[in-house]
Amino acid sequence: MARIAVLPPAVADQIAAGEVVERPSSALKELVENALDAGATAVDIAVEEGGRALIRVSDDGTGMERADALLALERHATSKIRVASDLVGVASFGFRGEALPAICSVSQLAIETAPADGAGTSIRAAGGTVNEVRDVARRRGTTIAVSRLFFNAPARQKFLKGARSEWRSIMDAVTSVALTRRDVRLTLSHDGKPVLALPAAASLRDRVAALWGANAADRLLDVDDVRGPIQVSGLVERPSDVGTASRRTFLMVNGRPIRDNGLLRAADTAYRSTLTAGLRPSLLLEIVVPADSVDVNVHPAKAEVRFRDRWTVERAVEEAVRRALGTFDGGAALGVRRWSAGVPAWSAAPATADVELLRAALPAADGLFAPPLGGDAPPADRPAEPDFPEAPRRDDAAPAMVVPPLLQLRRTYMLFEHDDGVVLIDQHSAHERVLYEQFMGMLERGEAPSQRLLFPLTLHLTPAEGEAFEANRTMLATLGFEVEGFGGHTLLVHSVPMPHPRFDAERCLRETLAALAGDREAASHARHERLAATVACKAAIKAGDELSVGEMRALFIALGDTRLPAHDVHGRSTIVQLSWPELERRFGRQ
Repeated sequence: MARIAVLPPAVADQIAAGEVVERPSSALKELVENALDAGATAVDIAVEEGGRALIRVSDDGTGMERADALLALERHATSKIRVASDLVGVASFGFRGEALPAICSVSQLAIETAPADGAGTSIRAAGGTVNEVRDVARRRGTTIAVSRLFFNAPARQKFLKGARSEWRSIMDAVTSVALTRRDVRLTLSHDGKPVLALPAAASLRDRVAALWGANAADRLLDVDDVRGPIQVSGLVERPSDVGTASRRTFLMVNGRPIRDNGLLRAADTAYRSTLTAGLRPSLLLEIVVPADSVDVNVHPAKAEVRFRDRWTVERAVEEAVRRALGTFDGGAALGVRRWSAGVPAWSAAPATADVELLRAALPAADGLFAPPLGGDAPPADRPAEPDFPEAPRRDDAAPAMVVPPLLQLRRTYMLFEHDDGVVLIDQHSAHERVLYEQFMGMLERGEAPSQRLLFPLTLHLTPAEGEAFEANRTMLATLGFEVEGFGGHTLLVHSVPMPHPRFDAERCLRETLAALAGDREAASHARHERLAATVACKAAIKAGDELSVGEMRALFIALGDTRLPAHDVHGRSTIVQLSWPELERRFGRQ
């Protein structure tokens, strides 16, 4: 008896349908993408019972003549490719000819379509069989209605989830399309009630605001970066706002929405040292790569892609997000870097100084604080804020950084005035960020600047703290802690780093080992970051420490030289701005 047989067409169609149509949202995705590929500028979607009863998609695209409409229900019929070479770098959303016939094979399907200069056609089909074809009067475009999905495949139908769950999946699919094609007007209704009415949007931020509200859009930072042939753009969440709302993620490669955990991990990596463990930011990223460097044919629903050089793409995503986090321009977390680009109009006369000359005044071990220029305190007959003249410029000198007049509040915050408002810097958070990046540089370069103690420190540790020391012994030595065992869990400390004159080495080491006790982080790079962040937190100046004018200036400049100045290693803001309009409203001037 023969063991191999050719499947009947109806069975083959249902197998194909299983690859493309997993649930109502899968069918909706295919129909909407076909509408977009047909050049639609407006798409109207109606759903009933979460798509289980009805999915109707209407568009104003090119439409089809009768012969093409009938041919579109045949397997392997498509308008999107002609030869095998078209499969490489295909620009349309889909190209598999069995998408529409696969949907038809497991549902009752109705098509109404008309080209711009031709007669309209209405087609009724069920279970893959065309039952009726007739003329119809309608405007240019296509309307496709899918009802009773899986009516002839009860085994598939019983695995559908409830209407509410299927509706959530449909909302996700429509949201993905809305973010992908912002130039298209979209409407969505459910059980006869309007849910979404999205006009065409000029930018991703505008579409986000239309979908989730202006507050959600305001929490996002712009990403726009080019690394060789790879371009990464989009929006990412400010570290200080992560965790205040549910995480939203969206990835698009060459105009196609995809799922890719590797790219999401790369973007999350850029947030290291800005977020506490367990928090995940919202990410909406668009990636453009050469067409021949990505394969879009690895998933039946085109939900995944394969990169020729995945590491390069992931690295580009990580760097793009990291650069966005380090560049702010206005808003609640105004970045210090902004002022190195030019000389803004301060309300008081600006004080300028050559960056390299100021850095040369810092301690040799890359410490933070420079000796105050002109002394800690001005003479009584001079203004409270000293005048720092512009240093002489050389042709090869670094660009001048403007340092505004700084005022310390409650021995905790540094305040200054800017064109956009009043800006406050948290001195502990700012110093923590500066020290973290210095310590990470030491760990990566293997440098160990330290100061020999006249009398060694003796530390008695708990067993957990002793284990933490052993796990981090080499890295602590790299940071400048020369430590040896003295029996049991007792340590002798002979040398310590000296990042600034206020540094309390004994307290820092004790608190660091206590914080690291029980840490089970295995990844080497993550352990470096964890140690650097912990030591930076314990070594930084504290709230309540009074700073001189020179120290505040040095901290301002050092913070502006970091990669991520707006947040400390815990994700807290280092910089907060109160805009002039906000202050005027508070005082009743608006």
